[in-house]
Amino acid sequence: MTAADPELMQRARQGLYWRLMSALFEQGDAAPNLESLARELAKTTDLPAELLDPKVTVDVLVHRFPKLKPEFSRPLPGFAPPTPEGEAPQPDESPTDLKGTVQRALVVSKLLLNAFGPNTQGTVTAQQYGAWARDVEWLEGALGLPPGSLRQSGGGHGSHGAGPPSGGGGEATRPPIGDDELKAGLAVLEADMIHRMDLREVLKDPVLSERLTPSMALLEQILWDKGNLSGPALQNAKKLIARYVDELSKVLKLQMRQVTSRVSDNRVPPRRIFRNLDMKRTIWKNLTNWDPNERRLYVDRLFYRRTGKKSLPTRLIIIVDQSGSMTSAMVQTTILASIFATLPKVIVHLFAFDTRVIDLTPFVHDPVETLLRTKLGGGNDMRLALDLAAPCIDSPQNTAVVVISDFYDWSDFFSVLRQWKESGCHLIPVGSLHTTGYFSVNPEYAAKFKEIGAPILSGSPKKLIEQIKKVM
Repeated sequence: MTAADPELMQRARQGLYWRLMSALFEQGDAAPNLESLARELAKTTDLPAELLDPKVTVDVLVHRFPKLKPEFSRPLPGFAPPTPEGEAPQPDESPTDLKGTVQRALVVSKLLLNAFGPNTQGTVTAQQYGAWARDVEWLEGALGLPPGSLRQSGGGHGSHGAGPPSGGGGEATRPPIGDDELKAGLAVLEADMIHRMDLREVLKDPVLSERLTPSMALLEQILWDKGNLSGPALQNAKKLIARYVDELSKVLKLQMRQVTSRVSDNRVPPRRIFRNLDMKRTIWKNLTNWDPNERRLYVDRLFYRRTGKKSLPTRLIIIVDQSGSMTSAMVQTTILASIFATLPKVIVHLFAFDTRVIDLTPFVHDPVETLLRTKLGGGNDMRLALDLAAPCIDSPQNTAVVVISDFYDWSDFFSVLRQWKESGCHLIPVGSLHTTGYFSVNPEYAAKFKEIGAPILSGSPKKLIEQIKKVM
């Protein structure tokens, strides 16, 4: 039995991955022989026992054992960056000895165990949550993804207050992972950890609150509990919300870049001045007047460029469901509204509703203040919001109305929206503003909106931006 025995290497790899499965499902006590096998293999191959301990973070591990850092920075099997055109593919780097096989299996196990294992259970402190977020960054890096791609923050900027990534993440080497179950699983874990974390006490400490990584789960928890926050805790909460809003705004502003570019309005005749003269068209249209003998072009008609531009609708009314299931849509809508409010000649109104309605229009330029004034809850009564928004529609043809809800609402709201559309309003119903996780839209109203020519949008905020751009 040699160190390069393929059968021994295969058995060692299988044993270590079986041990990973038992640890992930908290069955270590039921399979103590697998733990013993892992410890013996690590000892035999001179690998540190810390590789087996899920309580030791990857940052700590690579700091204590720098030789392991390249192994954690290597892409996982099947996730290597694509080979540039014209270059030969990289040779197979699969381990060819027992130590390499054990080390690779333990590194993969460490990445998965720290992200999905016992670290996510029990009481969670801010330090533990921050450490878990960093471990997830290492996993994202091994999958060829930038930091934040698998978590709810979606900004891809990694943790805050923890310094630059020490190996996890970095530049993306492939498109975002398509396995929604992996994203959804991490989202559920993160939300559960935050709910178990004593957030009020953490927010009172500026050092601990700085270690928190802004995410949708954390933001939702703050919004649910904001009534119990005051003093330093409230100020630290505002800073966390602002950090998350800034990250998401960068993404949404990139998608909004083209919205302000107006298109020519052919209904407006061109101004007949030299600056607007269309020289190429003038020459082309007068070519029949070319005199070959005199070698002159006689112009009997001048053509000018049209410089009149279509104006944006003067009003954008956004009505959003603020019930608990719509938190993600509420957050992204608030940021979108603040961005639209910066556009010239556009007046933005923002209303949030559950069984009550809040007019957030006075605060629309400040998304942090807007979010802190929302009151997440259950129930839906959209009709209240529509009645409050109705006086804002003074010119239907110049008004766009965006309604964001799951439409599980039994008030008489649809007849009002239908009347608005028939009067000339640009109606844009939206079912959700996120792309991962389960989401349901009332199929009865989905069919009704389709019948009146306003199908419900559902997906990323970019779809909503594109639809508003068409309207504008």
